[in-house]
Amino acid sequence: MRNIKLIIEYDGTRYQGWQQPGKDDSPNTILGRITSVLKKMTMEELTVYSGLRTETGVHAFCQTINFKTNGNFSADSFKHYLNKYLPMDIAVVDACEVPERFHASLSAKSRTYLYQLVPGDVPSVFQRKYSWHSFLPIDADRIRLAAPLLCGRHDYACFSNGKTKKSTVRTVFSIDVTESGGFLYISICATDFLHNMARSMIGTLIDIGTGKRDPECIPAIFAGEQRSSVPCSPQGLILKEITY
Repeated sequence: MRNIKLIIEYDGTRYQGWQQPGKDDSPNTILGRITSVLKKMTMEELTVYSGLRTETGVHAFCQTINFKTNGNFSADSFKHYLNKYLPMDIAVVDACEVPERFHASLSAKSRTYLYQLVPGDVPSVFQRKYSWHSFLPIDADRIRLAAPLLCGRHDYACFSNGKTKKSTVRTVFSIDVTESGGFLYISICATDFLHNMARSMIGTLIDIGTGKRDPECIPAIFAGEQRSSVPCSPQGLILKEITY
């Protein structure tokens, strides 16, 4: 069998995430739309693996997927066919054939999420789908002070509302906070993310930046003495990169 790798970008605004937990190929998920088109093209029941299962309303610059097929279609044929029949808010930006052992999830070394937020008095009509607006001023230096406390190898179950029998230990390599053009960007690079983990971490950092919480709350959250903040709004969250 041939192993095909695709790089996908999508606007997650109107979808129920990459895949609904515990369900397969819902028509209103990114995966559901892709598998539906692939089935029409190949007449095969393909199993599609993804680098990360993004949540409802979350976007992606570079989701990585792979699937194995018995067909003779070239990688470029998959790219052109999918881009012709997928909705305009999902696009295949690259396609190639990869070794049989490549797996979009298991072969990944790190994933990076980017969060875009805009503090100010007036929310932008044109930025609302891809960033979150804060009416409260945000102290980026307070977030920079707290960010290292979230890094390292920890049990991040306290930053997730998902249920899993697998290990909830992850390694967060870095959290970068930058400012440009009125935007505040929070970038988190980790081995992997639990369900809602990135949003809960960012929600906690935003509360620290607005003065609602102190950086010292983070060790207390890991210790089970406090709870993480409400997850940040999904529209500002983008899957930025997956490395292999």
